Amino acid sequence: MQRLTLLSLGSINADFQVRVDEPLGSRETLIAHDLSRLSGGKASNTAYLAARFGHRSCLLGRVGDDELAEQALAPLRQAGVEIDEVGRAAGRSTGVSMIMVPPDAKKHIVLATNANDCWDEAAADAMVAAIEACEPPACLVLDYEIPAWVVRLAIEAAARKGIGSVLDPSFPDRLERDLLPMLQAITPNASEAEALVGHPVDSIAAAARAARELQRAGTPIVCIKLSDGGCVLTSAEETLHIPPGEVEPVDTTGAGDAFTGVFAIALLEGLAPREAAAWGVAAANLAVTGYGSQPAYPERDQVASMAHGLLAKARPVDG
Repeated sequence: MQRLTLLSLGSINADFQVRVDEPLGSRETLIAHDLSRLSGGKASNTAYLAARFGHRSCLLGRVGDDELAEQALAPLRQAGVEIDEVGRAAGRSTGVSMIMVPPDAKKHIVLATNANDCWDEAAADAMVAAIEACEPPACLVLDYEIPAWVVRLAIEAAARKGIGSVLDPSFPDRLERDLLPMLQAITPNASEAEALVGHPVDSIAAAARAARELQRAGTPIVCIKLSDGGCVLTSAEETLHIPPGEVEPVDTTGAGDAFTGVFAIALLEGLAPREAAAWGVAAANLAVTGYGSQPAYPERDQVASMAHGLLAKARPVDG
């Protein structure tokens, strides 16, 4: 297998994760257990997956100059992710994600963006230089858990270099719509898609309509991640529903990042959009069977095996 390059730009966090045995909101104070201190953040998670799948993985982003930076970065370094381009925001805390996982496995997150939102011109220039120094074939995966102006600079730099960009539009209100034609693909979840198109995305048909709206706005490949673990894909060839696999969820933390990361890796490897989307669904489904995000991420052969079965169940969608 050719070793390709995935650039991951976006949030880098120290995750603090606990389990609770009652539904969130059922009382003012809940007893928690199984505290885990982990590396997290959208960019961190996609970078981790690229290294796990055997590619060159370069992380771009910001951490603080505090002790939490090592919690965020050490597991990535150990996995083989290149972290030399991660900057330090002087006097700032590293991003922190506080995650509660109730009995239904559907995590709830409180995010303090902290250093993720602390970019200056010098940091942005260094990020652009790193993209410009990367030779294709490569892919840039990025999210909006950093300032919108930084995302713009990155997408523009990747376009000049002939590098495709795959965007996870979290937070959707930060998206500048004139950038949509510069993307290779976009991967909102249903609620993010609602924010982007301005109408409910509450069914497979509605997701198909939303995906086609985003495609008409200029992005050639649109994947809307559904709450059940499946997705709706729109590409130049088709609009397709890929159903979820049969798994027992333990923790949904990082599942959406697993989808976006593996989807981008598959596109980078030259898979067709429908195959790449099936790989993304498989990765997200397998990710929910373990606790945490990166520790639960699957191996390449597991993803390939499940994706083959999911693709056989995929069906065209009208909407």
